[in-house]
Amino acid sequence: MNSKRPVNLDLSTIQFPLPALTSIAHRITGVILFIGLIFAFWALSTSLSSPTGFVAVSDALAGNFLAKLIAWGLLSALAFHFVAGIKHLLMDMDIGVTLEGGHKKAQITVVVSAVLIILAGVWVW
Repeated sequence: MNSKRPVNLDLSTIQFPLPALTSIAHRITGVILFIGLIFAFWALSTSLSSPTGFVAVSDALAGNFLAKLIAWGLLSALAFHFVAGIKHLLMDMDIGVTLEGGHKKAQITVVVSAVLIILAGVWVW
């Protein structure tokens, strides 16, 4: 038996580095966007069905807190997923694949995403 095998496999005690956390968050936001397509397609279909449907969706997005929260959540997921996707594309092109470069790109991803999420919140509210 190999004595160099990992002893602790409890994921709750492992400290993930920032690049790993941004990669995990990228996957999670992809799932959120996929599920959020249900809301987005419903809103698009309803708003295009008739003038009454457009007014209904417009009123829901203007006055309903839950609808605004869902819209902001989807825009936030889209912003992070977009920025992290660019980071992954840069990695695929062998740009900044060093340990230091990966950490720098992860920091940039978090900062740019935070700015975009705040801007999306200002726009929705």
